[in-house]
Amino acid sequence: MEQWGFPARYDDTYFPSADSPYWFPERETMDPELRQQAVLARLREVMEYAAATSPFYRRKWAEAGLEPGDITSFEAFEQVPVVTKADLRQSQLDHPPFGDYLCVPDEQIHHIHGTSGTTGTPTAFAVGRDDWSVIANNHARILWGMGVRPGDTVFVAAVFSLYLGSWGALAGAERLHCRVFPFGAGAPGMTARAVRWLATSRPTAFYATPSYALRLAEVAAEQGIDPREFGIKVMFFSGEPGASVPSVRSAIAEAFGATVIDCGTMAEMTPFMSASATAGSPEGMLLWQDIVYHEVCDPSTYRTVPFGSEGTPVYTHLERTSQPMIRLASGDLTRWEMRENPCGRTYPWLPQGVYGRIDDMLHIRGENVYPTEIDNALRGFSDYGGEHRIIVTRTGSMDEMLVRVEHAPASGHSSGEEFQARVAGELQSVVGLRVGVEVVPARTFERTDHKARRVDDQRNLR
Repeated sequence: MEQWGFPARYDDTYFPSADSPYWFPERETMDPELRQQAVLARLREVMEYAAATSPFYRRKWAEAGLEPGDITSFEAFEQVPVVTKADLRQSQLDHPPFGDYLCVPDEQIHHIHGTSGTTGTPTAFAVGRDDWSVIANNHARILWGMGVRPGDTVFVAAVFSLYLGSWGALAGAERLHCRVFPFGAGAPGMTARAVRWLATSRPTAFYATPSYALRLAEVAAEQGIDPREFGIKVMFFSGEPGASVPSVRSAIAEAFGATVIDCGTMAEMTPFMSASATAGSPEGMLLWQDIVYHEVCDPSTYRTVPFGSEGTPVYTHLERTSQPMIRLASGDLTRWEMRENPCGRTYPWLPQGVYGRIDDMLHIRGENVYPTEIDNALRGFSDYGGEHRIIVTRTGSMDEMLVRVEHAPASGHSSGEEFQARVAGELQSVVGLRVGVEVVPARTFERTDHKARRVDDQRNLR
C-alpha cells in the first residue's frame, strides 16, 4: 500500500488487521513533527501539479509573486493566497462549467455534484474517477476510526441530490464493505418511514444532520417507539454545527443510546470527514492532517494562529487531483489545540468542532453572539419544546435580539411565564446582554430533514 505518493494510488483491496483501531497504524500515530515534514513535501508536490495543470492557480500565484519552489517551510506556505468561494464562482462563470481550476481532462470526470444554489450562484464539483476512489478510501479509513466495520449496516439519512455529504458517506461505507441503506431524506412522510425502516433494519451506524436526528427522535416518540430500540451504535453527523454542541450531542446520545461523532469540513474538500472524531476520542474533531492539510488562521491575515486560539479553517487537498483546493478559506469558526488524544492518534484537535460561520456570528451591542451558544443553553431546559428562532432587529442605532422558543410544559414547570423568565435569565448569562424571549407552543416551527435555519437577521434587510 503506497501511502504518501501524489497523485495517490490505492489498493482497493487493502484492509487493516481486524483487531487494529487504526487503518494505517504508523501514519496515524507517528511523531507529528515527522508527519509535518512529509506533509510539507506533499504540499510542494500538490502545488507543482496545480501549476502544471491549472491556469487558475498559475494566474493566482503569479499575481502574488509565488511559485511552488518557494514553499520551503510552513511559514512560506502561509504566504500562498487563499482561495475563496467567490474565486471559484468567478472561475466557473469565466470558464464554464467547471472553471479553469479543473486539472484533469473532461473525459476523466466521474461524478458531478454542486452547491444547492439557494443563495448566490451554484458551484459545480467535477470529481475525477481516480478522486472518487480516493474519497471512498479516505472515508472508509475514517469510518474505521469511528468504529464501523465490514458487514455493519450504515443507514444514510441525508439528501441524495447535489449535496455531496450523503454521497461521500455512501462511497466510504461501500469501500468498507458495509451493508449500506441509502435512505435519503427530504420527501414528505420520509421521516415516519425512516422510523419504520430503522426499526426493521437495525443499523449499526447512521449518518445525517444533527437537526434531522433530533426530528427523527420526535417522530419515533409520536409513534410510541423508543429510538434506542433501533440498536444504532455510532451516529456521525455533518452539514451544520450541532454534534459538538454539548447539549445537542447529549440529547442525541440520550435519545438513541449511541456514540455521537461530529465530522465535516466543506463539500469542496470531500473527503469532508477529514475533520472527525473517533471512537476512542469521541468529543470534538481530530484533523487528519495526512489526508487534508488543515490550518486554523486569523481571518484578517490568513496566517496560522497558535494552538489554543480561535480562527477560521483553511484547507488544502493532499490527495485529490481533479479540482484540488489549495488554501481554501472556509469562512467557518473554530478553536484548535494539540493534545494527547485518547485514541492514540497524533493529530491536532478541535475541542468544540466547527461551531459556526464568521458571517453567522451576530454582533449585537458590542457582543459577539454565536447561535450555537443559544442552542446549547435552550437544550438544557427539560421543558424546551425542541425548536426556536433568533430574530435580530435594529431600531435607530440600537440592536435587539428576540428568541422565540417553543415550550413543552413538563412536570413542575407548567407556566409559560415562569419558563420565559428562566430562559431570559439563562440567555443573558450566556451571551452577556439582555435578550427578549417570546414563548410559543411546541410544534410551532417547521422541522427540517436537512440543515436547520434558525436565525433571521432583519438588520440586513434595511
